[in-house]
Amino acid sequence: MAPPPPVPPLRDDRHAIGRRAAVFGGFTLLSRIAGLARDMAIAACLGTRFNADAFYVAFRIPNLLRRLLAEGAMTMAFVPIYASYRRQSAAEAHRAASVILTSLLTLLLLLLLGGVVAAPWLVRLIATGFIHDPVKFELTVALTRVMFPYLLCVSVMALLMGMLQVERHFTAPAAAPIFLNLMMIAAAVWLAPYFTEPAYALAIGVVAGGLAQLAVQLPPLWRRHIVPGLSFAWRHPALRQLIRVMIPSLYGGAVYQLNVLMITLLASFLAEGSVSYLWYADRITEFPLGIFAVALATVTLPTLSDQQNARDLTAFKETVNLSLRIALAEAIPAAVGLILLARPIVRLLFERGAFSAASTDGTVAALYGFAVGIPFVSAVRNIVPAFYAMQRPRAPVWAATVGLVTNGVAALVLMRWRQHQGLALAMAVSSAAQLGFLGWWLRRLIGPFGGRRLLRGAIGSCAATLCMAGVVWGLACGIALTDVTSRSRLFGGVSLCIALGALTYLLGLRWLAREEYRHCVAMFCRRR
Repeated sequence: MAPPPPVPPLRDDRHAIGRRAAVFGGFTLLSRIAGLARDMAIAACLGTRFNADAFYVAFRIPNLLRRLLAEGAMTMAFVPIYASYRRQSAAEAHRAASVILTSLLTLLLLLLLGGVVAAPWLVRLIATGFIHDPVKFELTVALTRVMFPYLLCVSVMALLMGMLQVERHFTAPAAAPIFLNLMMIAAAVWLAPYFTEPAYALAIGVVAGGLAQLAVQLPPLWRRHIVPGLSFAWRHPALRQLIRVMIPSLYGGAVYQLNVLMITLLASFLAEGSVSYLWYADRITEFPLGIFAVALATVTLPTLSDQQNARDLTAFKETVNLSLRIALAEAIPAAVGLILLARPIVRLLFERGAFSAASTDGTVAALYGFAVGIPFVSAVRNIVPAFYAMQRPRAPVWAATVGLVTNGVAALVLMRWRQHQGLALAMAVSSAAQLGFLGWWLRRLIGPFGGRRLLRGAIGSCAATLCMAGVVWGLACGIALTDVTSRSRLFGGVSLCIALGALTYLLGLRWLAREEYRHCVAMFCRRR
C-alpha cells in the first residue's frame, strides 16, 4: 500500500486557514442553496400541516443522535487523535482509524436495532404533545423507523470526513450534504406523487441521501490509500484514548441536544404548525452559519491540533483569535440582514403550495428569534474546537450544562409571552451564556488570547452593520418589498438588497475594521 502524502508543514497551515475556509464555505454555499431548494420542495409538498410536524420530529430523532455521536463528540475527539498518529506514521494512523471504525459500526448496529424497537417511546419523549393526536403520533413512529438507518450512514461518513480533514482535503466533506438535499428534492418532486402519504417518500429520500453522502467520501480516501478496514484490536491505545475523551464529550453533546429536544417538546404543546415554524426558521438561520461559522470551525480544528502537538502556544492563540474575529465579522451583518429581510425571504423561499400566508407569519416570528442568536452561536462553534484540540472536553461539557439550564428557564418564561418565538429567543439567550462561560474558561487555560482585538473588531463590525442596515432598510422601503406579489420581482428585490447591503458592509468594514476586512476579502479572493 502506497503511503499517504505528508501533512503540510505547520507554517504553511497557519496561512491557509482563510483559503481553506473559502473552499469549504464555497461548497457549503452550494449545499445550503440545495438545502433551501429541498426545504422549498418539502414546504410545497407538506406545508405546516400535521404530516409536516410528524416528518420533522421523526427526522430530528436520528439527526440528533448523528450530531451527538458522529459530528459531535466522536468527530471532535477523533480528529486530534488521528492527527497525532498521522504525524507519527501513516500505518499507525490507518490501524487506529480501523479499530475506531469497527467499534463505531458495532455500536451503530446496536443503536439501529434499539431505535427501531423503541421508536414509540422515543416519540413520546421528544414530542409528548403528539400523544393526544393518535394519527400524528403513529405517523411519526412509522417515519422514525424508516429513517433510522440514516444514522448509520452519516455516522460512518463523519469518521471518514475526519480523516480527510486531517489530510487537508475539504472538498468531499463539504460537498456531501448536497447529495442528501438532491435525494430529498427528488423524493419530494418525483416519488411523493406515488404515495398516499407523501411523508413516506421523503423518509426514503433521507436514507438514500445518507448512502450517497457516505459514498462520496470513498474516492478521495482510495486515492490516498487510507480507506480504513475492520480491526477487532479492542486494546489499541487509540480506542482507549478516544473513549477517555468522548465520555465527557458525550455528556456535553447530550446536554446540547437536550436543548433542541426541549424546544421540540415545548413546541409540541403549542398550536399546530409550531414545530414546523421553528424548523423552517432554523433552516434559514443555518444558511449563514454553515457557510461561515461551520466552515471556519471545520478547517481550524486540524490546525489547532497541529499547533497543540507542536506546543506552539503563540500560534494557537493567534488561530483562536483569528477564527473568532472572522466568525463575528460575518455573523453580525448576517443576523441583522435576516431580521430586516425576514418576511421577503420566507415568502420567496416557502410561500407556495401548502405553505400559506399564515405559515409565513409563524416562520418569520421564529426567524426573528433565531437571528438574534447567530453571532453567539457562530462564536461558540469557533471557540469549542480549541478545547478539543487540547483534549480538554470538560469546558464544553460545563458550558453545555449552563446552556441547558439557561435555555430551560428562558424557554418557560418566553414561550408564555411570545409562544414559539419565545422558544427561538431562548436558544439565543442560551448561546450567549455558553459563549461567556467558554471565553472565561479558555482564558484560564491559555491566558489572554487577544480580547481587546476581538472587542475592537466586533465594534467595527457593528458600526459597519449599522451602515448596511440603513441602506437595506431604505431600499426595502423604497421598492415596497413587503408588498411585492410577483415572485420574479420579489427575487430581484431581495437579491438587490443583499448585494448592496454586502457591498455597503464591506466598504464600512474597510474603514472601521481593516484587519477583519482583509480576512473576509481573502476568503473569496484566495490571494497567496
